[in-house]
Parts: sequence; C-alpha cells; structure tokens
Amino acid sequence: MRVSLFDYGAGNLHSLRKALTGPGVDVVLESDPHRALDTDVLVLPGVGAFGAATDRLAPGRDAMRAAIRAGLPVIGICLGMQLLFEESDEGPGAGLGVIAGRVERLRAVRVPHIGWNSVETSPAHSLSVMLPDMVYYANSFACRPADDSVVAAWTTHETDRFPAVVRAGSAVGVQFHPEKSSADGVRFLRALLASAPAWRRTT
Repeated sequence: MRVSLFDYGAGNLHSLRKALTGPGVDVVLESDPHRALDTDVLVLPGVGAFGAATDRLAPGRDAMRAAIRAGLPVIGICLGMQLLFEESDEGPGAGLGVIAGRVERLRAVRVPHIGWNSVETSPAHSLSVMLPDMVYYANSFACRPADDSVVAAWTTHETDRFPAVVRAGSAVGVQFHPEKSSADGVRFLRALLASAPAWRRTT
C-alpha cells in the first residue's frame, strides 16, 4: 500500500510517519498537492495552522477534493480533519469542503484542549470497534458539521461536546492524535489504514 503523507511545511512528521509505516505499507512525504494524489491512501496530518495549510493546498485543492469525492481514501488527523470541512475561525482560506460545516474555536475556558480524554463511540458505527477509549488531544478548535450523521464518535472538553471522529464516504477524520496515543492509538491508526481500500468500494 502506498500512503502519501501531505507535508504542509510545518512541524515534525516523524512520529506520524513511523506510526503509519508497517508491513506492506510505503509512506511517502509529499509537499505537492497534485503529486500527493498518486497514492492508495492520502493522509492529512495534524501539524500547522488552518490558514497556512490551506495556502499549501490551494494549487491542488480542486483536484484533491475531486479525487476524494471520487473515492480516494483520506485520513485527516487533527488539523487534517479540520481541512476536510469548508472553513475555519482559525484563519482565512478554504478547506476541502468534502464535509459540510465549519471549524470553530472551542467553547471552553481552558484552551487549548491538551492531554488524554475519552472517545464516546456510537455502537452502530463501523469505526467504533477500532477506537481506543482514551486518546491524546491537542486542539483549540473543533469541527461543527452541518449534519451530525457524519459523526462516528464524540468527546467533551469542559462543557463543549464536539466530534472526535467523522466519516463521509472515503474521508475519515480524527480530532485526536493516534500517533501520540500510545500503543492503542498506533494500533487504531494501522487498523484504519488497513480498512481504507474498502472505503473506495463503498463510496
């Protein structure tokens, strides 16, 4: 399996690349949004700010959105999940818009939301069997989908309940960092990756 890890040009992607890499999986760092689409699975990492990331996506935004809508499996992590939505309070720029809704600042006193927190799964959702009970978060913003049917799991910080996992067609987003969520998080990420080829067939 070829995996493109899209590089926004910010942060250290080493831990995520290491978590994704396993038997039969070749992970390639790619900073060009068009070349990133020559892959079996596209991963949008949780590094950087929304505005800066959309700048890097802009030259290939329409092509990337079209590929995802056509069935290219994509996994968005933290910021990567937020980029699946239309826009963000964090900064200017258009997201991919493959999920309707926007990204808003957390409705909490303590921001950012950093550390271990729960994942409230939906037993009816296929992803729920993979998810750990506790994972590591580091976010100041949260996704607010127009339709909650895309939400596979929730979490709560103070009194703000927001999506921990979303799924729409071949796009899956997780607000937490599986690569920082100990062995259970890495197992979840690899299980998610292994299931990704089937998303294309069910889109």
